[in-house]
Amino acid sequence: MNAADVVVVERHIAARPETVFSFFTDRDKWLSWMGTDGEFTFEPGGGYRTNVNRDNVAEGRFVAVDPPKRIVFTWGWAEGGMDLPPGSTTVEITLEPVDGGTLLRLVHSGLPTPEACAAHEEGWIHYVGRLAAVAAGGDPGPDRWMQQP
Repeated sequence: MNAADVVVVERHIAARPETVFSFFTDRDKWLSWMGTDGEFTFEPGGGYRTNVNRDNVAEGRFVAVDPPKRIVFTWGWAEGGMDLPPGSTTVEITLEPVDGGTLLRLVHSGLPTPEACAAHEEGWIHYVGRLAAVAAGGDPGPDRWMQQP
């Protein structure tokens, strides 16, 4: 892994790690911050497939589920405009208790190009922002990326 193929997003979330973690292991909670529909098997080796926004469908497998500290899953696009095969990259999320909540650190590795890094960094910043709102008890509102162009 080198810095050229990695995206790192950090965000303070005003909720306990157990609360934040639950948004990665419960279908309805996951879909409250990212996606419109999906099937998930939240266990190591379990697969997922979710419609993230409009015509973009992500697919991969859970690698590690270590509540409430860490979750790792593979990531790629089964449908949509980006050439990134399902399960071809890895997303690792760690949750650290801090004063006033949780420090979420997302590391997305294995991205093939600077363009893929830029697109995924923009996407993760957008969706982690929505996660921070809903995990803290707020309403992230409608996902503007779901609107038709």
